[in-house]
Formats: sequence, structure tokens, C-alpha cells
Amino acid sequence: MVLAVGRDDKERASDALAKLCQTYWYPLYAYVRQRGYAPHDAQDLTQEFFARLLAKNTLGAITREKGKFRSFLLMALKRFLANEWDRAIRLKRGGGQTIISLDEERTEARYVVEPTDDASPEKAFERRWALTLLDQVLKQLEAEFADAGKAALFAELKSFLSGESSVSTYAEIGKRLGMSEANMKVTVHRLRHRFRELLRLEIANTVDSPEAIDDEIRHLFAALN
Repeated sequence: MVLAVGRDDKERASDALAKLCQTYWYPLYAYVRQRGYAPHDAQDLTQEFFARLLAKNTLGAITREKGKFRSFLLMALKRFLANEWDRAIRLKRGGGQTIISLDEERTEARYVVEPTDDASPEKAFERRWALTLLDQVLKQLEAEFADAGKAALFAELKSFLSGESSVSTYAEIGKRLGMSEANMKVTVHRLRHRFRELLRLEIANTVDSPEAIDDEIRHLFAALN
């Protein structure tokens, strides 16, 4: 997304980059925490990382690197931490510019309740990235249903997106919603189709060519497994 826009409009490209960072900040914060930094230090480092990432020269770096935005971010974060680990964090608590909205209590609470994982910080980062991406797609789909006045329908059907059997059957949900079982099956089929469309669109924002979408899908679902 950043590359495509940046060819003609640097300002819009910067906005696109900021939007992607706002969406995918949590896997980066969790990576910093998993490298042994305390919560306050991890938040300051994450903010400073994004402050530098969103500087003017970043678009040129992305253009040269290309590839996957996920890989680019992790590589850039590793370089940043390598330069920062042996000196005091430059930002004083509460004294720096807020680049990404990090709710201190909620962010750390989210991190500490995650199941313990023996995977490397890099593997854990990829898993969190995949989960964040799927959550983003789910929110987009939910918003579409809400805009169409079908929030209650989405609440009933979203369990079918996991690929696992729903607790309720098509007939039971259809009865609650005043729909036939056949109509329910068609609706779920369309729901899954739209989810796949949105998934591909979201991943398209993070890879440098349409040909890379399927490879990224396979990689991220492998990370979840």
C-alpha cells in the first residue's frame, strides 16, 4: 500500500504507513517485552521506534527493501534495539510525543495473559502478527454488517468463520433469526467468501505485489499452527 501510493504522493504514502503502524503495533511491543525489557521501557522503546520509522527517510528505505512489511518492520526493530540496548532510553516517562496509542495498563495486561510459549521471539512475533491481521479483518467484516443493520446476524454467524462447528446448528440459528436452514447455509457461505476477500485485501496492504499474497497467507497460517 505504501509503495503504490508513494510513487505519486509522498504525503498519502506517509499516512498509509502510519495507518499500518497503528494496526500492527502490538506484535512489535510484545517482541520488545519478550526480549527482556520492562513494561515501561518496552513502551518507550516502541514509541521511539515508531517515531523514527515515520520520519521522512523511511519511505525510501521501504522502497529499497520491498518484500513483506512484516519482515521489514521486524528487521528495522532489531536494528533499532541493537543501537539502543546499551544506553538509557531517551524519552522520559510521559515526556515524549505519542506516535502510537499504547494504553499502558491494557497493553501490558494483554501481554501477560497470553499463554506461555517456548517459541523464539521471532516466531512469537509472526504468530501475533497473524492474529492481529485476522482480528483486523474480523473487525472490518463486523463493521460492514453493522453498517447494513445486520449486527445481530453477524453476532450469530461469526463462530462459523473459525472453521469449527458452531454450538448452534443452522436450523437453530435460523429459527432465532427468522430464516430458513437453506437460507442460513447460503448466508454463511457468503460470509466466509467475504471474509476471504477482506483477508486478501488486508494482506495486499502488507506485501509488495499481488503474487505475494498467497505465499503470505500460507506463511501466516503456518505461524498460527
